[in-house]
This record gives sequence, structure tokens and C-alpha cells, in this order.
Amino acid sequence: MTERFTGSFTQQEPIPEAGIDAAMAVLRHGRLHRYNTVAGEVAETALLEEEFAAYVGARYCLALASGGAAMACALRALQVRPGEPVLSNAFTLAPVPGAIASIGAKPVFVDVTEDLTIDLAHLEAQAKASGARVLLLSHMRGHVCDMDALMALCDRLGVRVIEDCAHTMGAKWKGVPSGRHGAIGCYSTQTYKHMNSGEGGLLVTDDAELAARAVLLSGSYMLFARHRAAPPPEVFERLKLEVPNVSSRMDNLRAAILRPQIAMLDDRRARWRALYQGMEAGLAGAPGVRLIPRPQHEDYVGSSFQFLLPGWEAARVARFVAGAAARGVELKWFGAADPQGFTSRYAHWQYASPEVLPQTDRVLAGLIDMRLPLTFSEGDVAQISRILTEEAAIAARAEALGPVANVAAD
Repeated sequence: MTERFTGSFTQQEPIPEAGIDAAMAVLRHGRLHRYNTVAGEVAETALLEEEFAAYVGARYCLALASGGAAMACALRALQVRPGEPVLSNAFTLAPVPGAIASIGAKPVFVDVTEDLTIDLAHLEAQAKASGARVLLLSHMRGHVCDMDALMALCDRLGVRVIEDCAHTMGAKWKGVPSGRHGAIGCYSTQTYKHMNSGEGGLLVTDDAELAARAVLLSGSYMLFARHRAAPPPEVFERLKLEVPNVSSRMDNLRAAILRPQIAMLDDRRARWRALYQGMEAGLAGAPGVRLIPRPQHEDYVGSSFQFLLPGWEAARVARFVAGAAARGVELKWFGAADPQGFTSRYAHWQYASPEVLPQTDRVLAGLIDMRLPLTFSEGDVAQISRILTEEAAIAARAEALGPVANVAAD
């Protein structure tokens, strides 16, 4: 009998009881807006910012409505202007170039390597050719590049770095938390991320002016003194009449849900690592499959799993993905001609008028992506690995038999 996986790739763990209790308290008193407090009360949102700043070792933190809002806020805080070029990964998800486009700036895409990190040589070439002064660096799917080399390059080029840490909350490079290398770090708390509030975002920085600009941009009105993980009032006084209000605040309900989850991040990283390593072990001998090496300096959060099918024809990849789906394994293919669900690639973002990037096209043509929710067990990933190995073998046999087998498979 053909083995079939029956688990859900989208089922998350429940919100911790402490988060549910805190959320119920907010619902009962009704003060969901972050600045709607009574005498002596500190808003849940202000406490979340203070606690998350302490977790990552940042001076300042701002809670926002989404990860995309955090990135757009960061770009505005760096005073990126309409029409200005902004460097970013060609391998990322739509909210990253979307944040750039949302302020009228122009994404300038940089190649991806076979290890799924930004190509530093192409980054330098694109920076020089475009004159861009900002890089919105996506740690896409949790793969962190050599941050020492990247920061040295960007410092030499005079490029400021915003880190998109939507997939690396809790990860580290040489012991430094993700989001703490560049001028600003941005995080997401959307349901499929490492802390879950449905939607939400966080922004961290050590720069007082950038933090003040971000708070004002988020829509603080003249209530910025109610923030705890923020610069002193005198920093705001210089800026408060200059910076527009682009309302994108987080509310107290989501902050209440998130606060207890900060203490769970390290344990979640360890649990995701076990699932990820189970997938690595299970697919180690799969025919035609190339696993992605993880550098020794990268303390990663393996909340999703990627592998390459190098040299596979598009039709063969499509049959592999369909075969896995028929057996209950949901895969995303970044080489598909049309965007599907959450998955798209740079060529689909026509509003950015992207130039063709042959290296990135070659990598993405065989790139397979899969969620690893913490509701999976190690037995689940072992079963998934067996199914994928069998489907890879079926695809390899069909390829060896040639057009007749392929026609029969179709």
C-alpha cells in the first residue's frame, strides 16, 4: 500500500494559556488601543516592546501591525524617497519588494546563491550600478548569509542595512541575534512565524533618531512619552513636526498574546532544529536531491525546509510536486510559471520592472520549499522524508525511461 501523510502543514500550536488569559483581560477592560490606558497602567504593547528589546539586546523596539509595516516604517525612517533605488534579494517573498514599492521606491534585485543566501559579488555590482544607499536584506526562509562579510561590504559601500527577520526571529550569527547587525531589524508575528498573533510586526534599532522617527511614523500622535523602549522626549521634540503619521500601530490585544511567547523562542528554536535535522537525515540519500548546507556560525530556526532539484526539467519537477501532494505532502515550488498561494518570485513582480537574473532563475527553477510546523513530530518528518524519497525515485525512473514514460505519467 502506498504510504500517505495525513497531517496538516498549516496547523499551529495553540496560544499559550498565559497569552489567552492576558488577551481575555484586555477584552474585558476594552482598552485595545495602545494609548488608551488608565492612571498607573502600562500598555501591553509598551511592555511587549520593552521585553522583546531585552530578548534581542536592542536599545529600542516598536510594535507594528505587520512585518510588512515594519519594513515600510524602517525604509521611511531611513528617509528613502520616492523613485530611490533600494537593494533587496531576488529570492524573497512579495511583502519585501512590496514594502519598497509602498513608499514609491524602486526594488533593485540581487542574485541568490545555491546556498539560498544573497550573492555578495552581485550585491556589490548592483549597489555600484544603481547608487542605492539602502539594502533591505531578507533572511529568506531562515538562511543567514555571512553577516560579517555582508556588513563589511555594505560599510565600505556606504549602504545602510535593514534586516528582514520574518524567518529568523531567535536565530543568531556567531552569537549575535538576527536583526542586530544592520541599522534596523524587522520581524513578523504572522501566524506562520515564530511568535503567533495572527498578524503583527516588530522593529528594533540602537539608533535614537531612527527609533524616534519610527515611533512617530507608526502614529504616536504626541503620546510618544508612553513608550518605554524608546528614546527620551528630547529626541522626539526635534522631529515631531517633521515626520508624518502613517498609522501602523500594534494593538494591546495582539501584544498580550505575544508577550508570553518571547520566553518560548529558544525552546521553539531547539524543537524546530530537531524537525529540520530529521528532514535532512531522511532526504540524505534521495535521488537527484541537493540539501542546503548550514554554516557552522549560523544558529538557525528551521521552521521551514528547502532542497534543490538541480538540472530537473520543469515537467519533471511539476510531476514530483503533484505526486507528493497526492500523498498528502504539501510542497511549494519557486520555479513554477505562475505564482501560487504565498509563493511567488521576482519575475512575477512586474510593478518593479525586474531585470532578468539567469543565476537566480537557475536556482529557483529547482527550489522546493516546505513548512515544518511545531505540531509535527519527529515521526511525521520521517514519514514525509520517506514519501519524498520515493517520489524522487519515481521521477528518476521516469526520466531514465524517457519520453514514453513521461507521456504515460501525464
